Amino acid sequence: MATWNGPLEKIGDCRWLIPKSYKSGMRVDGLIFADEDMVTQIRQDQAPEQVANVAFLQGIVGRSLAMPDIHWGYGFCIGGVAATDAKNGVISPGGVGYDINCGVRLLRSNLTHSDVKDRLKTIADAIYANVPCGVGSKGKLRFSRREIEDVLREGSRWASKKGFGWNEDVLHTEEEGALSGADPSRIGSRAIERGMPQLGSLGAGNHFLEIQIVEEVFDEAIARTMELEVGQITVMIHTGSRGLGYQVCDDYVKSLVSALSKYHINVPDRQLACAPIESQEGKNYLAGMACAANYAWANRQFIVHWVRESFEQVLGRSADELGLKQVYDVAHNIAKFEEHQVNGKNTPLCVHRKGATRAFPAGNPKVPEKYRSIGQPVLIPGDMGTNSYVLVGTDVAMRESFGSTCHGAGRLMSRTEAIRRTSGRHIENEMRDKGIYVRAKSVTTLREEVPDAYKDVDKVVDVVHKAGISKKVAKMRPIAVIKG
Repeated sequence: MATWNGPLEKIGDCRWLIPKSYKSGMRVDGLIFADEDMVTQIRQDQAPEQVANVAFLQGIVGRSLAMPDIHWGYGFCIGGVAATDAKNGVISPGGVGYDINCGVRLLRSNLTHSDVKDRLKTIADAIYANVPCGVGSKGKLRFSRREIEDVLREGSRWASKKGFGWNEDVLHTEEEGALSGADPSRIGSRAIERGMPQLGSLGAGNHFLEIQIVEEVFDEAIARTMELEVGQITVMIHTGSRGLGYQVCDDYVKSLVSALSKYHINVPDRQLACAPIESQEGKNYLAGMACAANYAWANRQFIVHWVRESFEQVLGRSADELGLKQVYDVAHNIAKFEEHQVNGKNTPLCVHRKGATRAFPAGNPKVPEKYRSIGQPVLIPGDMGTNSYVLVGTDVAMRESFGSTCHGAGRLMSRTEAIRRTSGRHIENEMRDKGIYVRAKSVTTLREEVPDAYKDVDKVVDVVHKAGISKKVAKMRPIAVIKG
């Protein structure tokens, strides 16, 4: 892909502006959070052009934003954030993406490395056996159409109510595990058909399940509130809405193209197909997207249950005794109605986050009571063999990024390119040499997801920390990885 040569003006620490004068039709400026070194990388594809294109959206307020993990995506860049006026703005499926509510859930434990090192492989093998993973993988449970529709309305609350989790899991999940307004009648039969057998499965691609060790704590007081400390074992789950979410997005991306002409909406890229939020087309998408988001939260809830069971099987103690509590669960691909300050007034907005994490500050009523004094936990996964992070949201994020921050490292190369460049390499052996035990369905997946294919997550997290849109709390390194 050609280098992007548009204007990027440095306007502050880790902030680069694309002025709205760059393209006729931009309603607002674009803003990319990055440091000097990253800007060269960011220019290597056309993702900044997508930031500029998003600025054309009807009703967009503030700025069209991108996080330091920015890279080329469908319509919006990955790492893109945009807020539109809830009354006069539009909703764009490209601003959420195909894996609706791809997100991350983190468990802490009372265990240390010395408690598990001799049985680490056995624990990882048990998880691999208990949690279905891989391309097209099917869950262990079978659900009726009516049950799936209940899941789509209730999310992880439904799974917990059925015995697949603890009440505090729900309390410590973004939106308490269910977006309101979900309406199963607004998604197609093909989406339901794809989702029914896959609920409770990890999938493939960049999705993973990791056993980690807390290697460093940056703020001991905040970490103490999250019950995190150096040397502790944690478990991170990264997955989304599987084939159901993909189908919901695909269906609406196609159907909303006609809304552009119907509502006289001008955008420079048809991948930004959208509809007014108040239109029937807009309401239908939002109701369908909420279904997929709720499916994803339920999916992660089932997986957490089986992770706990795996530890119990191997260690012979209950999950409660092992302290396998949920720290938090965040969505990375979602659109949500929130109130933010616009020109000094509290304004209802529809915030699109595509490859971005909500990062609300201390005191915000949307933050669970346990964390309200410190701010919302922000979970940033690394990529196979690299660090992951816990941060908290900040007031700066509320002022500058609609309460948003990065979501991961961000790809540097396509999966095809990663396969080409890793020819002859034995990635599993490379991971073992780093002290990481890997279980994967496919050697191809390991090559596609090799750490070289991604930006340096440590640098990405440093940028959002320096910019003040989230604050570092703890760093974890993987000791066992389960991939699809």
